[in-house]
Amino acid sequence: MQLNIRVADENDIPSLVEFNLNMAFETEQKRLNTKVLTSGVSALVKDVNKGYYLVAETADQVVGSLMVTTEWSDWRNAVFWWIQSVYIVPEHRRKGIYAQLYTKVKELAKTQGNICGFRLYVEKENVVAQQTYQALGMHESHYLMYEEE
Repeated sequence: MQLNIRVADENDIPSLVEFNLNMAFETEQKRLNTKVLTSGVSALVKDVNKGYYLVAETADQVVGSLMVTTEWSDWRNAVFWWIQSVYIVPEHRRKGIYAQLYTKVKELAKTQGNICGFRLYVEKENVVAQQTYQALGMHESHYLMYEEE
C-alpha cells in the first residue's frame, strides 16, 4: 500500500476527531464529548508548541494517525517525545502503517536534534500493540503510570 506520511493540518481535524472517538470507545468503552474533543484536537493542530499529529493517507483517505507531545527531561537536558492517540482504521491494521508513522517520528526527531527518546503508554491487555512496539525497538519501562482526573 502506497502511503503518504505527513504532519496533520486543519483539513485533517475531522478525521482526527473521528479516530479519537473510535479509539476511546474501542479501548475504554468511553464516549468522548465531541465538542470538547474537536476543540482539543484543533488546539494542538494550530499550536506546534503543544505537539503535532502525523497522518497516514492513501490516495483517497486518511487511514491512521498518531499524536506527539513533549516532556522535558532535566536528567538529560533534552526532550522525550510522547506518542499518543495512535489509531489505524480497522481494515488497514496489521499492514505496517504504525511502523511507517513511527519511522517518520524518528526522522523528525533527528532533524530537531534535542530529542533524547520516545515514550508511549499501552494498555496492559493489548499484547498485539506491545509486540508491535517491541518489534520496532521499544522496550517496557520500569515505570508505572498514575493519574487523577
